[in-house]
Amino acid sequence: MTQVAASTKQKNGISRTKAQLLEDFRLASESRHASLMGRKEVFMGKAKFGIFGDGKELAQLAMAQFFRKGDFRAGYYRDQTFMFAVGELTIRQYFAQLYAHTDVQADPASAGRLMNGHFATRSLDEQGNWKNLMEMHNSTADISPTAGQMPKLLGLAYASKLFRASKELQKMTQFTEGGNEVAWGTIGNASTSEGMFFEALNAAGVLQVPMVISVWDDAYGISVGSEHHTTKGSISEALAGLQRTEEQPGFEIFKVRGWDYPALIDTYARASKVARESHVPCLVHVVEMTQPQGHSTSGSHERYKSKERLEWEKEFDCIAQFAQYLVQEGIAEQQELDAIDKAAKDKVKQEKEAAWKAFSSSIKGELDEAVALLQRVAAEAGPAQDTLSQMAEELKKTMNPIRKDVISTVRRALWELRGADFSAKAELQAWYKNIQALNADRYNSHLYSQSPYSTAKVQPEPLRFAEDAPLVDGREVLQACFDQLLARDPRFFAFGEDVGKIGDVNQAFAGLQAKYGENRVSDTSIRECTIIGQGIGAALRGLRPMAEIQYLDYIHYALMTLSDDLACLQYRTKGGQKAPLIVRTRGHRLEGVWHAGSPIGMLLHSLRGMLLCVPRNMTQAAGMYNTLMEADEPALVIECLNGYRLKERMPENIGTYKVQLGLPEVIRTGSDVTVATYGSMCRVVLDAADLLADMDIDVEVIDVQTLLPFDTTGVVGKSIAKTNRAVFADEDMPGGASAFMLQQVIEGQKAYYHLDAEPVTIHAQAHRPAYSSDGDYFSKPSVEDVVERIYLLMHEADPKRYPMI
Repeated sequence: MTQVAASTKQKNGISRTKAQLLEDFRLASESRHASLMGRKEVFMGKAKFGIFGDGKELAQLAMAQFFRKGDFRAGYYRDQTFMFAVGELTIRQYFAQLYAHTDVQADPASAGRLMNGHFATRSLDEQGNWKNLMEMHNSTADISPTAGQMPKLLGLAYASKLFRASKELQKMTQFTEGGNEVAWGTIGNASTSEGMFFEALNAAGVLQVPMVISVWDDAYGISVGSEHHTTKGSISEALAGLQRTEEQPGFEIFKVRGWDYPALIDTYARASKVARESHVPCLVHVVEMTQPQGHSTSGSHERYKSKERLEWEKEFDCIAQFAQYLVQEGIAEQQELDAIDKAAKDKVKQEKEAAWKAFSSSIKGELDEAVALLQRVAAEAGPAQDTLSQMAEELKKTMNPIRKDVISTVRRALWELRGADFSAKAELQAWYKNIQALNADRYNSHLYSQSPYSTAKVQPEPLRFAEDAPLVDGREVLQACFDQLLARDPRFFAFGEDVGKIGDVNQAFAGLQAKYGENRVSDTSIRECTIIGQGIGAALRGLRPMAEIQYLDYIHYALMTLSDDLACLQYRTKGGQKAPLIVRTRGHRLEGVWHAGSPIGMLLHSLRGMLLCVPRNMTQAAGMYNTLMEADEPALVIECLNGYRLKERMPENIGTYKVQLGLPEVIRTGSDVTVATYGSMCRVVLDAADLLADMDIDVEVIDVQTLLPFDTTGVVGKSIAKTNRAVFADEDMPGGASAFMLQQVIEGQKAYYHLDAEPVTIHAQAHRPAYSSDGDYFSKPSVEDVVERIYLLMHEADPKRYPMI
């Protein structure tokens, strides 16, 4: 175990000039004053919430010295000093995010969509094209959930391993310099208790990837001391078993004090060298850090820290210790440092005021327009004049107005004018409509890709079959598709549990590892969360990964990472970053409590921002994979588990055939009832439709194919306009995907107006399915269930023709 590094100078050939040291002090001072002033802005009501990086400045300055262009960061919300130091964040941008300025130029990280301290660089240009990432210091978009940054950190580092191993990939010079990039992660000491942290470390040690994880350790997690968080009270001591030896690979572990500048420089120099040159993961445990303002603006640390601890924190504040070091070493006089600190404070104040002026003026302009319009409306409003004049006056006097104040007032004014018809009101309505369009872009855009590479803009290619097309197992159709993808695109690779050597549990990758190598088709350990993270990080670096979750039920392990990181990535960066990861899994008609395979409602509501594809067979799945490989959006594809051995014709154009996502397919025409379904339920409903035909009921069956996007051209609604009856069938629990489809069609497509009977949902029982074939039969919709429910619908319409069963 590496001991705490002692104060040393210029080890590893690293030296800092006087000018550089004073520049470090200036940056530390500016960052500290940004934290102090940021807290005051929250208490003054100019910002909603604040969380700051005070006390962490010196270690971040040291880390920044070794962060090269082309490297990537996956950190957390206290890394402001680091972002200042690498030149990817200005003080004005820092305060713009605190105020939630919606202009992407003001807040490039999130366009006001995230609370302060969430940092990101823009990897894409305005058209959604990749920039040259090797000319940037890259920061992936931060997320708030503790340790949530760790899964993608693994993937960012894994990409360097793939780049280094492949001459073909090394040609992608806007994404790599021979795989020499390091992924830098940061995390608070208390968050190392999370499972994602341990899972990511274990995977990194197995894979041997170039990542440096810094643990900022201030001995607390909000109010809870480290003795309650970590075995032995020290994460580096708890993880000592990861330390590499001459005989076994592992981690290089360092421990260093957060106020000891020379030791910090030396430590990061060594960690950077080991990770970059040898692709060995490193853990840097930075101890004896402080948090001068406490956890956040939500509380005071004086409530839980002792007087002795507070006195120690004041003495060992890293900036105070840095100043003492500079004076003791004869690098600067105290008066010179005081002058630098004063200039830093003045600069931060100036930049803060400029950020506030830019933020407030953007709203003030709209407020002034609204007030002027309200005053004009009031003059013509007759009995409502006094009310509207008062609204205008109150809006005009609002202190620190936000857009809600403006829009809420205008909407209420229009309520007062209901039934009125005059020119000033029409002008106010037109203004409101225009502002709402602007606000939709500010707050609601980029949930999905708005680039030329969105799935909506991929040109479909219809299936082609040779006359003598062979009948093969469904898994062979997928195998042929994956074979062509691997051959055609060096960026494409697949990984997951049992994917490599045996070619996945259902053999769709059989023989492909031997053909293309272990880096293209590879096995992982049982770790769903970081399988997804591995894919996210690689996709953020320009690669096209396919991450396999062996069974859909296991996706719960990775749901937070999928939902809080991947699905909302384009939204929370307003199109600044993308990770077009394909998540492949299998589910639907499984049996048993833990292999039910159809928690679709959960996914629909958790994964907005991803595509959700539910093919009924492997040919459809292959067409979806081909489409997704031309697009820039993340997707979850759920294959039918009971379809791998069913026979399908092998398409002639298996490598280029593309399904149009969002376009349902009518797989059986009919005139009496429309049934919308998907996945394995397609066969159940088709079998039921054949039986119903013998009862003189003509059923139209529609495979919706994708739930996100859902029926973008209104195919289901048009069918209901013909049949006047609607059934939505799936295997999810009541109120799940069947209810989602019903809402999309009955409300969204206005199919309500075509109904002659109330719409019907067919779904599974509210509990998870029992085991065995009988358990499946009595838990999930059967052919008989479908027949009887549709027959009852027709009985209600015509009891004589369809007497009660």
